Amino acid sequence: MVNERVLTVGVFGSYGGRNLGDEAILTSLLADLRRRRPDARIVVLSRNPEYTRGAFPEVQTEGWQGVNRERMAQVLRQLDLLVLGGGGILYDTEARRYLRLVAAAQGRGVPVFGYALGAGPLTEELDCAMTRDVIGRCIEVTVRDEESRLALEEVGVGCPVTVTADPALLLEPEEFTGDPVQGEAIPDSGRRLVGMSLREPGRAAQHLDVDAYHQLLAHVGDFLVHRLDAHVLFVPMERQDISHAHAVLSYMTTVDQCRVLHGTYRPQQILGLMRRIDLAVGMRLHFLIFAAMSGVPVLPLPYAGKVFDFAQQIGAPALNGVVREACGPLMAEVDRLWDERPLRANATAARVAMLRERAAETGQRLCKHLDRIMPAPLPRGDDFSEDGVSTLSAGRARPRVGAYPMAEELGR
Repeated sequence: MVNERVLTVGVFGSYGGRNLGDEAILTSLLADLRRRRPDARIVVLSRNPEYTRGAFPEVQTEGWQGVNRERMAQVLRQLDLLVLGGGGILYDTEARRYLRLVAAAQGRGVPVFGYALGAGPLTEELDCAMTRDVIGRCIEVTVRDEESRLALEEVGVGCPVTVTADPALLLEPEEFTGDPVQGEAIPDSGRRLVGMSLREPGRAAQHLDVDAYHQLLAHVGDFLVHRLDAHVLFVPMERQDISHAHAVLSYMTTVDQCRVLHGTYRPQQILGLMRRIDLAVGMRLHFLIFAAMSGVPVLPLPYAGKVFDFAQQIGAPALNGVVREACGPLMAEVDRLWDERPLRANATAARVAMLRERAAETGQRLCKHLDRIMPAPLPRGDDFSEDGVSTLSAGRARPRVGAYPMAEELGR
């Protein structure tokens, strides 16, 4: 019996770092790829392969950090195509780490597809040169926002770059029940619930004045408790966010009305949590994406261009930034957003639906390249469902981007 060759697709991005935004991207990417090409064998390259194997046991996972060249060459040799992304991986000092591996794949003749990438800032010579060379040799490049397209153009990437949208917009929610290990549950006192998201001043946000930022958000938190008669729930998207939430609490006068999530959650559960939140104020991009997907009024606190860009895309207030924004104007913006939430709801929902359509386009473009490399197998008799629809073609069908339930009421 002759063994048929299996289409093998590698997926490479900032995965395994326990950032819920990156894991949301990977979850959506894998689900979309499995729907479109259920016959494909998927190999995920992860910073923490043990963690990724636990989260996605149905795919093959390989480590790439600290792995010798011979082992990495063995993995790359298996691939028919390498998916780079999605998410923000092309920025100073970090881009070079990813692009070395991508260049190695290209050197072995593996075509590379740029999947809803985030790019910038790119100012260091090595990162700019590698981005220009390696990204310029991809078979197709898609980015998640206009800022990323401009960043690639500015460093001299010569190939066409298509703006789609963040893959996490296609994520499906799961019920949020809290973490029994941590004894966490959402307050159910009949009062409003405000979600807040903070972040650490990492390489993507080196300009943050941390103490001033903590004090500013503490004033905002106190204002929300009093103005809306609300509980405030701090929602970490990375483990490091927890310490920053407690730092903000140390400046607050309404600590007894606040709570910090400490449990370990899947991105789908945090998306499910948004159904119970009345207002979202925060810095983390995917916290804001989850809130907007759920019909929750959003006040982004931009620390980087990607957050400012998303605010513009959904028509949310676009503030000047966390450091430069004075406390008074920021609280006035919170007040205005709350009062105008019924007027904004329909327009925001329409913008989010459009972004979901664009997010689905990335997978469609990828699938065209996969079909050229190896056409999908023809359905057999047992590949048809009871209603006569091919399960293989259904697997490749476009995701139901309009099926996500939007909140009908923004204030309870």
